This record gives sequence, structure tokens and C-alpha cells, in this order.
Amino acid sequence: MRHVYTWSAILVIVFASVVGDVLLSHAMKQVGDVGDLRRRVGLASMIARMLSNPNFLLAVASMAAAFFSLLFALSWGDVSLVAPAAASLTFIANAVAAKIFLHERVDRRRWIAASLVAAGVALLAG
Repeated sequence: MRHVYTWSAILVIVFASVVGDVLLSHAMKQVGDVGDLRRRVGLASMIARMLSNPNFLLAVASMAAAFFSLLFALSWGDVSLVAPAAASLTFIANAVAAKIFLHERVDRRRWIAASLVAAGVALLAG
């Protein structure tokens, strides 16, 4: 049963991390270049603009959920499984989410890398 808890927590980590990354990317595209923004309106105004963006706040909440899920996963499973599985599956899911939700061009080399990572996770899990 502990194995089920560990893999469930890993899946929550992956999902929350990907949602956080996609929302953060979307928020930062809405906010614009932070260096330019800081020079134009100042640091306080730049921070206020970021904190008033709902996508940014949801991204932070998602990343916090991923972190706390990592704590649960580490209490149930070995770090030698949890850390690499969560990181590599997040890498794969980020490539898919970037293609679908952010309409980014994910080249063949990245898909090959994601496939190799998936194979590594399969070996690790087996």
C-alpha cells in the first residue's frame, strides 16, 4: 500500500509542478520583461504587478502544492525513487504541456530526450 501512496504523491507532484510552470510562464508573458519593467516603473510597482496577476498567484499555489506533495512522497518512499521519478516525469509533462497549452515549438531533439527520460523512469520503477 505504501507503494501506491508513493506513486500517487509523485503523480501529484508532477501535475502540480506542470500546472505551476505553465501558469507561471503565462503570467510572466502577461507581465512582460521584468528587467525593462523594473527600469520603467521601479521594483515595488513591478512586484505589485506580478502579485496582482491571478495566474502568478495560482502558479505559486501550485508549486507549493508540489513541494508539500514531495514531502509526503519522501515520507512514504525512498529518495532514490521519488526525486528522479518526480523530476523526470515533470520534464516529460512540461514538454507536452508547453506544446499543448503554450503553443511552443518542441523540436525532435526534445522529444527524443523526453523518450529517453521516460525509459529511465521505467527502469527505475521496475
